[in-house]
Amino acid sequence: MMLHIPEVLTNAEVAELRALIDAAPWVDGNETSGTQSALAKRNAQLPEGSPAAAQAGEAILDALERNPLFVAAALPQVVFPPLFNRYAGGEAFGLHVDNSIRQSRDGRTRIRSDLSATLFLTEPGDYDGGELVVEDTFGTHEVKLPAGDMILYPASSLHQVMPVSRGARVSSFFWIQSLVREDARRELLFQMDLAIQQLAGKVGAGAPELVSLTGAYHNLLRMWAET
Repeated sequence: MMLHIPEVLTNAEVAELRALIDAAPWVDGNETSGTQSALAKRNAQLPEGSPAAAQAGEAILDALERNPLFVAAALPQVVFPPLFNRYAGGEAFGLHVDNSIRQSRDGRTRIRSDLSATLFLTEPGDYDGGELVVEDTFGTHEVKLPAGDMILYPASSLHQVMPVSRGARVSSFFWIQSLVREDARRELLFQMDLAIQQLAGKVGAGAPELVSLTGAYHNLLRMWAET
């Protein structure tokens, strides 16, 4: 399942975060690459664990906790500390799959990467190219979102970032280990959650049918969750 999550950050929050990270020193993006990715990756990145990355990452984690759409779709168990990259001057990231296990440089966070996320921090009109292209069983999808919006997709998907021919594309990227490992089960629970919320607005939270459906949702989550 691919999901566009709008307005994870407000315009003011994006501006504040950009002021913080743009003033920090950047390094070669291959500092965090695996062997395969290093062959395809050309970009700049904030050093993992740098003060600016840590402060900006905390702001993003706080925003994610407040976002009900993200919580419902991802069912997050652990969110990897957000990282930050920048593409300019023809830089790109060729077709690749993210590593199945991610460990932070300080060793404090080690997760199974069930979901990948890209949070856009540059308005689409400020750069040419830079589309995130994701391939899945339903075809190829090009993604280029407003600043503050995020795309969430299975980490097992082949994907790439197209060359940036004008301006610079700045974004945050990270991975999520979900309480529910399988994407199909996670999508089913997400659809049920949305239906429950819609029905609650029509029939009231105390309707017997809604109580029964909510119970089925939680019993499925109880059956499939890994804690």
